[in-house]
Amino acid sequence: MRRREFVALLGSGAAAIWPLAARAQQPTTPVIGFLNGGTAEGYAPMVAAFRQGLNEAGYVEGRNVAIEYRWARGQYDRLPSLAAELVQHQVTVIAATTTPAALAAKAATSTVPIVFTTGGDPIKLGLVASLRRPGGNVTGSTQLSVEVGPKRLELARELFPGATTVALLVNPANPLAATVSKDLQAVANTLGVRLHVLHASAEADFEAAFATAAQLRVAALVIGRIRCSAATPRSSAHSPSATAFQQSIFCASSPPPAV
Repeated sequence: MRRREFVALLGSGAAAIWPLAARAQQPTTPVIGFLNGGTAEGYAPMVAAFRQGLNEAGYVEGRNVAIEYRWARGQYDRLPSLAAELVQHQVTVIAATTTPAALAAKAATSTVPIVFTTGGDPIKLGLVASLRRPGGNVTGSTQLSVEVGPKRLELARELFPGATTVALLVNPANPLAATVSKDLQAVANTLGVRLHVLHASAEADFEAAFATAAQLRVAALVIGRIRCSAATPRSSAHSPSATAFQQSIFCASSPPPAV
């Protein structure tokens, strides 16, 4: 999600958050639980946008609102316990800013208001009943980046018309990885392109994934559900085989999520 879009969501964020929060018992100073599947470092620009959106709505961290941050650092199996911590902390509202975080927050509570961001279809994910009437204690925003992912593969084919082999890099721990892989495979079949699905669930996995792509001699690498900046080869000194792909990487989702 681009910074402007994030500000729009959380700037109107009070529009979404505080009417929901009004239904809950509020402490003297409202407390926002910020739940994310990534890291504070990787998500810093979006946190800045989050605070700006709150400021525009009249809420300043440390003055009239408090924020409890919980970061899974890519270990999605920690999200349920982190979400439970926020619920036990009796936060006023939970801002769940990745798809795994949104699912964990929804599973943790049916009473604390939740505002989510996701790149997938929130109805298919089971986050809301409908886009017009989300229902329950959950609302949020989607970029539907999963749905446009196949278009990236089509674009790669247009840029490399002679391509017969393409690779897709996904984080298998992400709830949307299976959908992304299935959708792109269907497009690859239509285009007559062979698609290799590569996995990377941690930064340490990237070098091996790029090396595999090089060995397969793929024409392009589509990155799905992995933050693009984190998955860019570092340098030829560290990964000579991976560097060749720096000019042929197509992101199938908008960052974040930090997957």
